[in-house]
Amino acid sequence: MFSAGPVGKSQRMTEAASAPEPPPPIKSLARRVVDDLRRRAKPFLSDRKRRPFYIAGAVLGAVLVALLVWLLLRPPQIAVLEIRPSSVEVALSVVARVRPDNLVDVRSPNSGQIIRLLHDDGDIVALGAPLAIVRSTVEQAQTDAGSARVAAARAEVTRARLSFNRTRTLADRGFASVAALDEARAALRSAEAAVAAADADRRAFAAQTGEFTIRAPMAGIVLVRPIDNGQVISPETTLFQLGSRDGVELQADVDEAYADALRPGMSARAALSGSDEIFAARITEVSPRVDSTTGGRLIKLAPLEAMNIPPGRSVDVTIIVERREAGIVVPRQAVVDATTEPKVYVVDQQGIVRVRAISIADWPSLNAIVERGLVAGDRVVLTPVETRVQARVRVRLEPPTSMAEE
Repeated sequence: MFSAGPVGKSQRMTEAASAPEPPPPIKSLARRVVDDLRRRAKPFLSDRKRRPFYIAGAVLGAVLVALLVWLLLRPPQIAVLEIRPSSVEVALSVVARVRPDNLVDVRSPNSGQIIRLLHDDGDIVALGAPLAIVRSTVEQAQTDAGSARVAAARAEVTRARLSFNRTRTLADRGFASVAALDEARAALRSAEAAVAAADADRRAFAAQTGEFTIRAPMAGIVLVRPIDNGQVISPETTLFQLGSRDGVELQADVDEAYADALRPGMSARAALSGSDEIFAARITEVSPRVDSTTGGRLIKLAPLEAMNIPPGRSVDVTIIVERREAGIVVPRQAVVDATTEPKVYVVDQQGIVRVRAISIADWPSLNAIVERGLVAGDRVVLTPVETRVQARVRVRLEPPTSMAEE
C-alpha cells in the first residue's frame, strides 16, 4: 500500500509554474495600447521635415469628421411654395368633337333597290342635286299612263270645242236650238275638267316617281355613304349623310355636376388634339336634358372665327367659368386628406412644420383652389410625405411659375 507523505517545497513550486496567468487589468491594457501608439508615432514625429504634413493631415481629418457630423445633424431641406394671391381662372377642360352646323341623314321615302349612286364620300353637292336613283318601274309606267290620259283628255277638249263652235254658228243662223247650244257648251266644259283631272293625276304620278330619285336637301359635302349599288333599302335606311360647309360647331358631353355652372356666352380656349394652335370659342347652347346613360349634358360651342375643320375631329376645350382676382392655388399633391378633411403643412418662421386645415373648391382643376385657410406669405410644403408635423426643416422656395395655370 502507498501512503501520502508530506509535499515537498520543490513540488509546490512546479505546480505554481504550470498554472495559467490571470488576464491583465483593463487600465493596464489601455496603457499598453497608448504606449504602443506613442512608440509607433515617435519615428514620424521625430522627423522634422515630415512633421508638418502629418499635423496637417490630422487637422484635415478632424475637419472632415466635424463636417460630416454637421451634415448629419442639420435639419433636412424641403421644397415650399410661398403663397402669393394672383388672378386665377376657374376653368373646365373637356374634349369636344367637331360637327357641321347642319347635319342631315338622307333617306328614301320608299322601299326599293338602288340602281345608281351618283356621289361618294367627300363630294360637294348643290341643293337639289341627284344623289341616287331607286328602281321605279311601276311608278314610271303609271306616270306614262297619266301622260297618255292627259293627251286623250286634251283631244276630247278639241273635239268638244269644235262641236260647240259649230253649234253656236248654227244657233246664230237659227238652224240649232238653244238646248243644243247649251249641251255643246256643257260637253266642252266637261272635257276641259277632264283634262285638269288627268293632268293632276299625271303630276301626282310624276311626283311619286320623282321620289325615287334621291336629291340633296341642302348644299354641302357628303360625309358618309354607307350603301352600295344594288342594295335593297327601306325608309329607315340612311343613304347619305350631308354636312353644311358654312360653319362648324363643337359638341361636348359635360358631367351634370359641372354643367350646371355653364351658361351660353361663356368664353373658351380650344385647340385641335395634338396641336398647339389655340383659337377662341364661345358657348352657344347648354342642353336642358341630362343623358340618363352618361349622366352628362350636351354643350355646344362655336369658334369666333370661320374655320375649316373636318367633322369628327377631337378638340381640347378649356371653358372659362370664373376669374378670381386674388385667388390662391396649391398643387394637389400638397394637400393631405383632400377628400375628407383637407389640410396642408406650412413652415413657420422658426422652421417648424405645422398643420393647417383648409377649404378647397370642389372643381376638377389641375391645382387645388383654396377658398379658406391660407393667406399671403404662408409657406406650404409641396411634398408632405417627406416630412412630419413639428419637424424642424430648412426651406427651399419654389417659384410660383413652376405651377401650371388653372
